[in-house]
Amino acid sequence: MKVVFYSFTGNVRRFIQRTKLKDTFEITNSTLTEKMKEPFILVTSTIGFGEIPPVVQEFLNHNQEYIQGVAASGNRNWGRNFAKAGQLIAQAYNVPLLMKFELHGTQKDTIEFRDKVVNFHENNRAKILQSY
Repeated sequence: MKVVFYSFTGNVRRFIQRTKLKDTFEITNSTLTEKMKEPFILVTSTIGFGEIPPVVQEFLNHNQEYIQGVAASGNRNWGRNFAKAGQLIAQAYNVPLLMKFELHGTQKDTIEFRDKVVNFHENNRAKILQSY
């Protein structure tokens, strides 16, 4: 599964690099209108008071049909707004919020995210097929 990411301060970029995932794409001012041709998981930072970065929103305006899930970085000092961009994107595009992590994440966060990406289709299929 492709991982598309946006890093406002470099924290998300460091997080993605530590996962050692190969199929990644960084959203920048020069790539924000690039059209994806395959499903992806989005990882984004949160800005301001729990807002989606405008660059990410612009990218999603062009690629919303391919987003499959989202993870977000933030700072716990913001309380309820910690990594809130992930929640907002999950709600707006009806995709799962895979996780929130602080700043560039811990080693445990990195392992958890990698596992979720590698097993994304299997985990989603199990949730869909499981009866409650």
